[in-house]
Amino acid sequence: MDTILKYVDSLKDEIVGLRRDFHRFPETLFDVPRTAASIAEYLSNIGLIVHTQVGKHFGMGVIGVLDSGRPGPTILLRADMDALPISEENPYAYRSERAGYMHACGHDAHMAMLLGAAKTLVKFRDHVSGVIKFVFQAAEESALPSPIDGRMISGSRDILESGFVDDAELCFALHVWPELPLGTIGIHRNHAMAASTHFHVTFQGLNGHHSTPHLAIDALTMATQFIADVKIGLATEFDPFETSVLCFGTLHAGTAINAIAGESKLSGTYRVLSSSMVQKLQELLESRAAAIADTYRGSYSSQYRLGTPLINHEVAVNLTVLAAEIALGKESIAHLDKPSLAGEDFALFVEKIPGAFAFLGIREANNKDVYPLHHPLFDVNEEALTAGSKLFVQWVIQAIKEYKF
Repeated sequence: MDTILKYVDSLKDEIVGLRRDFHRFPETLFDVPRTAASIAEYLSNIGLIVHTQVGKHFGMGVIGVLDSGRPGPTILLRADMDALPISEENPYAYRSERAGYMHACGHDAHMAMLLGAAKTLVKFRDHVSGVIKFVFQAAEESALPSPIDGRMISGSRDILESGFVDDAELCFALHVWPELPLGTIGIHRNHAMAASTHFHVTFQGLNGHHSTPHLAIDALTMATQFIADVKIGLATEFDPFETSVLCFGTLHAGTAINAIAGESKLSGTYRVLSSSMVQKLQELLESRAAAIADTYRGSYSSQYRLGTPLINHEVAVNLTVLAAEIALGKESIAHLDKPSLAGEDFALFVEKIPGAFAFLGIREANNKDVYPLHHPLFDVNEEALTAGSKLFVQWVIQAIKEYKF
């Protein structure tokens, strides 16, 4: 293993270069043609079988396959490709060249680390048995209505429903984490991240003049009433020991200062730790919207991307601990007690395939300039990149050795 891990260290400049290239040209949601093409070219150049346009609904996933030709497990390693509609404020030479967009969540680093791991495992393929699938997905941050059936689809669901990974027996992914010290691997024994549901609600009323409100149906008032009623319902109708956070993110209504709005649109998210609570909060939103629309003589429509809690599997957690100890040292392990209320659609993979999701620390000691995820000044400490690649590599080696498939 020392030889393999030293090889990862030798790839540091290449991995950093990959990350900076992705960072300069961020793409969002399923609109990731440059990113996907760059990944596919790299995977092909290192000798992998490459599948492009993977996905039942949007077809923007890329999967590189390392088939050892020997009996063994099928292991899935995943990285996310999409950036965010955030204007970068960093002064670095590799800052985003697309105005209004940036990799503010570290997905550029995730891709680079997985590519480094892929190159390493190809070079040392004699140590691999079975099949390794390097999965690069779009749209982790959000979802879009499917052109097939209208459901809100994220990148993980798009790939899962394609059938390309039905044979996977274990799955792993990681995320850079500013709250953990540089090089630390944080792992949860059970709940790792919340089920993050995105919701959109539209109220339909009737436009009118302020001088004759009785002839109009005020969609803006319906929206504000909805916000208040949902917040009250959340505070009074649910067990306070059940974790639930609901926030509204947008409200759009009206076109003139003296006209009653005939339509209003709201959106937001809610975050809970169980699938039953996902359903209960959806029922709250629906009941309040229906009651308000009825009261005001209007109507409403709604759309959801329902969240899934990310719950690690015990066997995969144990493999993660062993892999991190060998690749990075026992001192690198941080056993995390409280789940993050951020959402992560890798939850859809571990819902179907035994797996684990780890957090890779990027905070230097006494460094006060580490900005949170989704901040315009967020940046990844590139000293962590080889650590992430080593974890990906060791996950595979350890799983082949330890896991009883």
